[in-house]
Amino acid sequence: MTADDLPVIAAVDGSAHSWEALDWAADEAVRSRLPLLIVHVRPLTRRTEEEKGRVEAEELLAQAVLRTSGTAPGLPTSTLAPLDFPSAALTSLSRDASMVVVGSRGLGGFRSLMIGSNSLATASMARCPVVVVHTGRTDESEAEPTDAFPDVVAGVAADESSGAVLDFAFEAAVSRPGARLRLVHGWTMFSSMLSGGPVFDSAAAAAAADRSLAELTAGRREKYPQVDVVREPVRGSASRTLVTASATAALTVVGRRKGGESLGLGLSPVAQTTVTHALGPVAVIPS
Repeated sequence: MTADDLPVIAAVDGSAHSWEALDWAADEAVRSRLPLLIVHVRPLTRRTEEEKGRVEAEELLAQAVLRTSGTAPGLPTSTLAPLDFPSAALTSLSRDASMVVVGSRGLGGFRSLMIGSNSLATASMARCPVVVVHTGRTDESEAEPTDAFPDVVAGVAADESSGAVLDFAFEAAVSRPGARLRLVHGWTMFSSMLSGGPVFDSAAAAAAADRSLAELTAGRREKYPQVDVVREPVRGSASRTLVTASATAALTVVGRRKGGESLGLGLSPVAQTTVTHALGPVAVIPS
């Protein structure tokens, strides 16, 4: 398998949120012309219960394949049922994947939580982009089709550290005809001072932030002339703007910005806030 045909991985556990993630992953695989790998991670159990778990996993994966064949006929699809902790298995598999797609909560999650621990841990540690699918759906309501919201929103820092985020965001916008790409950058007078910009003139600092975004994206705009780019410098943290924008975006893209290899979660404050409170799908990019 070459780097160009690494699969989209969809993690399923039988919860409504994981079925939403599967549907999103299948659509993305079709859009990107990539194969789909459906993964159900079997929990570690006593040996006497392993056979039961294996049978249940086979039934669940068969149901997932049937669902996908109905929504994305012809999509190359395979399955896998490793025996491990969910986030550990998905992190390992992410080394040979184009992206991992997870639901915002699974069967083991508390209804009061916005995002499950396995989804958050996977987004923190994976070696490839992780998409956490929030659809805004409740158990009693239907989700709004993501095609109704074509914009791609990206949270970027006005420096080289956002290169991977910008590459992913531009590709996501290109694959969605008619999508705008909204680039959100949070700035403060302190950050302006640190970068050698205006210190006391907020209007000048905002203009400097906008120029930095324009310079950062100039080469990519030449490469993707069909993408309508909107620059949005925001005074203060970008988190609130990204969460609000996620409600009407096909995809919100943020950088992880921390390693994630150490114990504990490795998301930056902006990434953690966005992926926890978003109202639509969020892609977390290792950066």
